[in-house]
Amino acid sequence: MPSTETHANLLQGGIVLINKPYGWTSFDAVNKVRHILRRHFGVRKIKVGHAGTLDPLATGLVIICTGKMTKEIHHYQSLEKEYIATFELGKTTPSFDLETEVDYVYDTSHITSELIEKSLAKFTGEIDQIPPLFSAKFIDGKRAYKHARKGDDIQLPASRVNIRKIDLVKFDLPELVLQIACSKGTYIRSLARDIGEDLGSGAYMSALKRTRIGEFELSKAISPGEFEKMFA
Repeated sequence: MPSTETHANLLQGGIVLINKPYGWTSFDAVNKVRHILRRHFGVRKIKVGHAGTLDPLATGLVIICTGKMTKEIHHYQSLEKEYIATFELGKTTPSFDLETEVDYVYDTSHITSELIEKSLAKFTGEIDQIPPLFSAKFIDGKRAYKHARKGDDIQLPASRVNIRKIDLVKFDLPELVLQIACSKGTYIRSLARDIGEDLGSGAYMSALKRTRIGEFELSKAISPGEFEKMFA
């Protein structure tokens, strides 16, 4: 249970570290925090925003800013992110994750740990990465995922991103688990696509957890339910 001062700080301007559940959007987490604070303080309006989108099919750390701290969102968005990502080798999906059904299946018998390590090295450092079409990027004034769901045949331009490290956590065919530290704007789904293509096996992202944003750690985050109990 936080002190009264902590409560007051959130009204004036503070940070909440939320462990976003699977299936929630980042905006769901924002709306939950906003609703709890409005109810607790008896106010109609309070500024609440998140510092970096996390897809509904991903879990983990979301930084939520309140009050005057929403002015600092751009700063937190620019910080390095760290993820634990699980890739399924030998299969692809149009969205590069579980949002869409598997469209192609490939052989994986040639894949070894040595081959994977060589591939990971190719994607470490500054690279040009093509974002997934199933994303919130804008194309001709429309979100890319809307074009994708209509079946439009378009491709997003590449963006320069920095992947500081990719560590192999687990390799047990067809599953590949990686720890990735990367810059703002990096799409882990696109990394799954690119590594799969490089391995000649295809791949899609089957799970993703964000574990760190700058100095903020997932271990310090709380669930939306735990946050609500703090104000009960």
